[in-house]
Amino acid sequence: MHILFLTDNFPPESNAPASRTFEHCREWVRAGHRVTVITCAPNFPQGRVFPGYRNRLWQQESMDGIRVVRVWSYITANEGFAKRTLDYMSYMVTATLAALFVRRVDLVIGTSPQIFTTCAAYVVGVLKRTPFVFELRDLWPESIRAVGAMKNPRWLDRLERLELFLYRKAAAIVSVTHSFKRNLVSRGIDPEKIHVVTNGVDLVRFSPRGKDQRLVRLLKLEDKFVAGYIGTHGMAHALGTLLDAAERIRGYTDGEDYRIVLLGTGAERERLRAQAERMQLDNVLFLEQVSKEEVARYWSLLDVAIIHLRKTELFTTVIPSKLFECMAMGLPVLHGVAGESADIVQTEGVGVVFEPENSAALCEGLRRMKEDEMRYRKMSRLALEAARLYDRKALAGEMLAILEQTADSKVRTKIGAT
Repeated sequence: MHILFLTDNFPPESNAPASRTFEHCREWVRAGHRVTVITCAPNFPQGRVFPGYRNRLWQQESMDGIRVVRVWSYITANEGFAKRTLDYMSYMVTATLAALFVRRVDLVIGTSPQIFTTCAAYVVGVLKRTPFVFELRDLWPESIRAVGAMKNPRWLDRLERLELFLYRKAAAIVSVTHSFKRNLVSRGIDPEKIHVVTNGVDLVRFSPRGKDQRLVRLLKLEDKFVAGYIGTHGMAHALGTLLDAAERIRGYTDGEDYRIVLLGTGAERERLRAQAERMQLDNVLFLEQVSKEEVARYWSLLDVAIIHLRKTELFTTVIPSKLFECMAMGLPVLHGVAGESADIVQTEGVGVVFEPENSAALCEGLRRMKEDEMRYRKMSRLALEAARLYDRKALAGEMLAILEQTADSKVRTKIGAT
């Protein structure tokens, strides 16, 4: 089977969408299938093309057996709604054109959250008369409403109509959460074609390790209880809550024992850094984005991982992929996200759930982690056990079975028509 995958994020970018797509495609190639990925020049999230690449109309490489075609797009930083929309739409056009030169495709996958990639996949599916699979990683444009990135309700309504059209036209939908599936079913989408394949983790790359002592010394974290957030610093993440918690914890008698690390980049990063300076938070460290290969070293610095999103109904339906990376490293989590992901944390016993945007609750959870060593060790052990349930290799196999069934349905339909 020849799988054509359209995505605007792919390694060497190191965000969750890039990792999921690469790790799935790698396993499909190992299973004997051909995979072509159409993406753009790596630039996320700074909006600067990575060294060794150029923003060309067409360039091609092979990555672990995956044929990777990179097309031109309008490149901008992950900030400013209008510019980012232009970025997405330019990729939609060039990816659609590039797909016309990819021959003998058995099915095409388009991945969200931004809807223009799935638009391209739908058009390519029509032109090539091949099934279109919608990989649903976020409810977009509902997430735009949730963070207030777009104020015009008419445009949002139009985007939602387009979203529903694509769901209806997809031969199959692969959702990363059960909550997303329930949302679609409630809006009239056929439940029989919606499948759930959660996010997961590469258990080879993420595994228990001791603290990287060179980094510990470099960052002056000796004898500190380190809590950290690693990921995008965006509007959806409400990371000001972490700064408020850092200020609050300084007032405790053992306040000097704690450090909070924020690693990554995004639209809110500079504002957060300026806020921390105004608050004179000497117990907060902002670290620059690191490569995919380096990120596990920085996870090792942490005693506790913080996962956090804004307090809004939409985010009760998401499962942040970094939760599975924490599990694989045996790292307990302070989980400031309500809903389906909080249920996983509590059911598996891998951390403490606190109310989103509640800095007092975050502080309380942090202190409980530090002071109750027996409970901390138990959560670490349970995290390692739970991680095996979310092995990316096994999940890639689950999704491949869905793709094979979808492609086979097309063949049976053709035979029936003759």
